[in-house]
Amino acid sequence: MPELIPPAERLHAVWRDAHAEWGPGLHEDGFGLLPTDEVHSPAGFAAWLGRLTEEPVRCTYRWILEDGQVLGGIALRHESNIDVQRAGHVGYGIRPSARGRGLATWALGRMVEEPRTLGMDGLLVVCEADNVWSARTIERQGGVLEDVYDTGHSAVRRYRITIGEPNT
Repeated sequence: MPELIPPAERLHAVWRDAHAEWGPGLHEDGFGLLPTDEVHSPAGFAAWLGRLTEEPVRCTYRWILEDGQVLGGIALRHESNIDVQRAGHVGYGIRPSARGRGLATWALGRMVEEPRTLGMDGLLVVCEADNVWSARTIERQGGVLEDVYDTGHSAVRRYRITIGEPNT
C-alpha cells in the first residue's frame, strides 16, 4: 500500500533510483527540483531537502513511497501568485515504471485534504493540454476545466478543484 511521506535523507539511494529512471532533465513534477540543485552527493541531497523543508509556509512536499521505493512526488503550493497561475497549486509526477496504477489519482486525492487546513477554498491544477492521463487524474479528483491557456511555449489545461467541507 503506498503512503505519502515528507522528503527524507534516509531515502537518498531509492530517490536516486527514481531520478535515474526519469532520465536527464528537470521534469519530475512534485519534487521541487531546481537546475541548481546537486542531488547526487549526500551533502547536496541534504542541502536540497533542507531548502524544501525550510519553506513549509509556501509549499508542502510529499513523496509517494511503497515497499521502500520512491514512486513519485507531489507538491502543494500554498500561495496564489503568478507562478501558481502558470503552474497551478499542485504538481505531481510518477516514475515511468509505476505509471498506470492510479498513484497520481490517489496522491492528488490525499493532497486535496491539506488545503482545507490552510484555509484555501480551491485549487488550480494544471497539465499540458495533450497530457490526457494527467487530465483524467485531475478530473477524477473533481477538477473542472477552467480554460486552455497558451504559455507561449505550449498549451496547458487549467482545472479548478473546489475544496468543500470535510467528509463525515
